[in-house]
Amino acid sequence: MWKIYALLTTAMLIWGFNLPLLKYLLTYVGPVTMTTFRILLAGIAVFIILAAFKMLRLPTKKEWKYIIGGAMLNVVLHHYFLNMGLFRTSGTNAGLILGLGPVLTAISVSLIMRNSPSKVQWLGFIIGLIGVSSVVLAGGGLGGLALGDVFVFLSIAAQVLSFLVIAKAAKTLDPRIMTAYMMVVGSAVLFIISLIQEPGEIKAFATVPPLFWLGFAASGIIGTAVGHMLYNYSVGKVGPSKAAIFINFNTMFSLAGSALFLGEIITYRHLIGLVLIIAGVILGSGAAEDLWKKRHARNVEKIDKNIV
Repeated sequence: MWKIYALLTTAMLIWGFNLPLLKYLLTYVGPVTMTTFRILLAGIAVFIILAAFKMLRLPTKKEWKYIIGGAMLNVVLHHYFLNMGLFRTSGTNAGLILGLGPVLTAISVSLIMRNSPSKVQWLGFIIGLIGVSSVVLAGGGLGGLALGDVFVFLSIAAQVLSFLVIAKAAKTLDPRIMTAYMMVVGSAVLFIISLIQEPGEIKAFATVPPLFWLGFAASGIIGTAVGHMLYNYSVGKVGPSKAAIFINFNTMFSLAGSALFLGEIITYRHLIGLVLIIAGVILGSGAAEDLWKKRHARNVEKIDKNIV
């Protein structure tokens, strides 16, 4: 289990620092066009990695349904809204909003499994929303940066739903193989969207500085290919709820990355939002209740021993 936890922490470190890198790349190329080719590069990289380890195989007809569903949620909608959001908001705000992922995952899993969340979990969800609101309102209420914040929220919501699809497909299909196919299918859909939304934007690649290509390669191969392989594999092993708990590390790493690489200033509102989001994660994921039950069980056990 510790191996999976280490993989999840590594994935969050990669994703956290990838966020400010994406923000940098978007200063040169339109969000949809840049995302299309970055995801395509990531998909090719995953196929090469899997081929090197002789893990590739063709999916079955049933597995293709999961791949297409996962591609639309995890690749098309998630990356489309994430990059459109980053184009309109700060890396700091985006990182904090992504911190809602664990709570949304826990709640979604509970509802889909027809297991109503406890009062403590709902409290965690509300606290997490308050934390995000404190950050969004710092950007000027419902105007300005708020549109970008909404896009980022939609991106994490789509990703949360994709984790449920991946977890279900993992019963027969290795999530790493699924990741490769999802990225290629998703990049094809994004390419069509880019032609409609950003016609001619592909020419922007001809004017970017050399440093852009270094960042583009790092983001595509490490940030997207390796990061998603590690996380999706972990989801298949421990389930979406437990894996999602680690997303709060993504929030902290992205905050640090935005401050270090983008020179963004972290205000007291961001810190308050971070604390509230983490508190929401602990309560909303059920971790607090599990710890309380274990502690209560130990206390009962001690009392029984003393009586005996």
